[in-house]
Formats: sequence, C-alpha cells, structure tokens
Amino acid sequence: MHGILYEEDWILPFLVISVILGGAAAWQTGRSIAQTWRPAWQVVPYMLVLGCAVRFLHFALMGGQLFTAQYYTVDTVILLALGFAGFQHRRAAQMATQYRWLYERTGPFSWRERSGNA
Repeated sequence: MHGILYEEDWILPFLVISVILGGAAAWQTGRSIAQTWRPAWQVVPYMLVLGCAVRFLHFALMGGQLFTAQYYTVDTVILLALGFAGFQHRRAAQMATQYRWLYERTGPFSWRERSGNA
C-alpha cells in the first residue's frame, strides 16, 4: 500500500494524521453541519478545505509533498466518508429526539417512521 495510499515509509504517520486527526475533524464538521439543519451536500466544500489542511500537516510534520493530487484525493476521500458518517449519525439522533412522536431510531445512522402514524 506504500506509495498508493500514503507516501511515508510506514503507515503510522498516515493513520495518525489522515485518519485520526483529520477523521476526528471531519466527523465533528459533519456533526456541526447536521446540528444546524444544513443539507448534506455542504459537507463536501468543508472536506475539500480540510483535505488541504491534512495535506499541509503531512508536508509540515513528515516532510511529504504538499502539492500532489494522488495523496490529496486519498486524504479527501477518507475525510468525506467520515464527514458524511458524522452528519448522518447526528441527523439520525436529531430526527429520533426532536420528532420522537414521528420517528424512531433504528441504528446509529438511520431512523424510520413510527408504527401506527399512518
């Protein structure tokens, strides 16, 4: 996977910077967008900017390349996945909590209409 997903000699810097630090920021950004009742598509521009920040951290801390489309794409795809997951997790909680007479939570990322509401 070296050279495809990450440019460092070992995977730990990639996991710490891209997945843990960047992923936590992406998750919280997705949650914040859902919390303010904005649409899911707004996650995309935030993750594009966050992808630049993660790429800068790789450059500043690990001596990686700053301007590389391949690694920026890998980082941004990871951030998009975690950002949308954070959004959906928060939105499911909102729907089940704020509209509990209409919806019930069916899992960490989903909700459904309550039985007998028809």
